[in-house]
Amino acid sequence: MGHSRRPVKRRRLGMPSPFFGFSSFARSLLFSLSAPAPSSPSSNYSDANVELKPPKVMESIESEDEEREAEMVQADFAFFDPKPSDFSGVKLLLQNYLDNKPWDLSGFVDLILEQTTVGTVVKLDDSDEQDGDADDDDPGPFAVISALNLQRYEGHKCVKELKEFLLQACQDDASNKKLKSLLEQQASEVGLLVCQRFVNCPYQLVPPLYDALFDEISWATEDEPTPKLQDSFRFKYYLLLTRFFESKSRNNHKAKLTGDFDDPIIYVKPEDEIFQELSSFSFTFPLHAEKLAPQELKNYTEKGLVMVVKADDIPKFREKIKSLLAES
Repeated sequence: MGHSRRPVKRRRLGMPSPFFGFSSFARSLLFSLSAPAPSSPSSNYSDANVELKPPKVMESIESEDEEREAEMVQADFAFFDPKPSDFSGVKLLLQNYLDNKPWDLSGFVDLILEQTTVGTVVKLDDSDEQDGDADDDDPGPFAVISALNLQRYEGHKCVKELKEFLLQACQDDASNKKLKSLLEQQASEVGLLVCQRFVNCPYQLVPPLYDALFDEISWATEDEPTPKLQDSFRFKYYLLLTRFFESKSRNNHKAKLTGDFDDPIIYVKPEDEIFQELSSFSFTFPLHAEKLAPQELKNYTEKGLVMVVKADDIPKFREKIKSLLAES
């Protein structure tokens, strides 16, 4: 069976609502947590028209009057299959994936880019400005998503190092036992779900980005050329590694926040809250990479978060993430 069911990733998706993603919190994250975005942004599950505030508007927002009407610009994003020329951009997105641990990040990026039937990179669609298929001015990725079978790639150095990192990070005995089973005995059923994006990537792209991934996983169980490859996408669990911010006063009832936010937890990626709600188990761990903390987050500590979600709960996730966007 061929891959005729896979969508043409350049098909356009109209999105009339503007993306107001540059709140004070988003700006803080954008400048302090993200690596500098490529000069040319990126794409979607089909293409998407998204209105973004340009950088000059971000600067004007520094004034006290943040409620004035902002100038809007049109940005067309599109989804693309991973390819070798995305290496530098994807590596930039994943540079802090394992905190400050030295590991084979280049090898990990290679695995993601070599798996072209399941996985997507998001870029700005500049097809109207380019002639032919030249890669000289290929816009860098704004986001990447993929799912890697832990048994299929178990012989790779990067996967071995990733497993070691996770087991060392998990200090709870009960959770460590579950995690060890997933990483070893049940590895053939576990997909490492990687979704990294710059903070200024429009959130409207996120639901179709996950739809693209889970649709491709479903198709791969029938369309891959060998039964062994087909079986490698029959996931029963998804393993996610991400980050969040926790209030320093969360466990201190006598303390009172004096910063700009009063939430006990702030998820860097909003969908992570849904994943955690659906997770069969999760654990947190301290991060050690030195970062310049924005003033707005002075009362927060950034932590790592590992979650395990059953594949049977993914339909719930897909519905919830669409509802989250509709409410925003």
